[in-house]
Amino acid sequence: MLAPLEVGIAVRDLTRMRSFYEHTLGFTFISEFTVGPEMARKAAMHASGYKVVRLQTGHGERIKLLAPAEAPGADTRDGLVLDAPNTMYLTFIVDDIQAVVDRLIGQATRFLTGTTRVEVREGTYLAFCRDPEGNVLEIVQYADIDTYRPDLRTPAATARND
Repeated sequence: MLAPLEVGIAVRDLTRMRSFYEHTLGFTFISEFTVGPEMARKAAMHASGYKVVRLQTGHGERIKLLAPAEAPGADTRDGLVLDAPNTMYLTFIVDDIQAVVDRLIGQATRFLTGTTRVEVREGTYLAFCRDPEGNVLEIVQYADIDTYRPDLRTPAATARND
């Protein structure tokens, strides 16, 4: 792999979803472009074309919000995360889960775990919710991120631990 992971999310309301990911979760706008019908069909994406907005975290991970030119059918997702086949969810690792949950409250976010963090393993806390269009998000806080992701250690943190 040459770059950090990018995830594409099919959305219905591009403006609303861009605002949610930028203002609620702190992503930075990178670019926006449109793919016409002919190229969209060749790419097996959508018959009528689509628009893409790229957003990025401070660590370089990106999401691509993709909105077809013609609205898709009704949303039928509901229930628990793994109830529906082919479910995908995004995991955001944060340093203060309750602060993120507090920002999500009132932002058309439906919590699957409730608005209080859940300790799933010692020192590992999570909250599952759905963004305004029903995509599943997992917010996670690790008591010791250096143990979970030693590859992310900063030189200063490495010096303190050595």
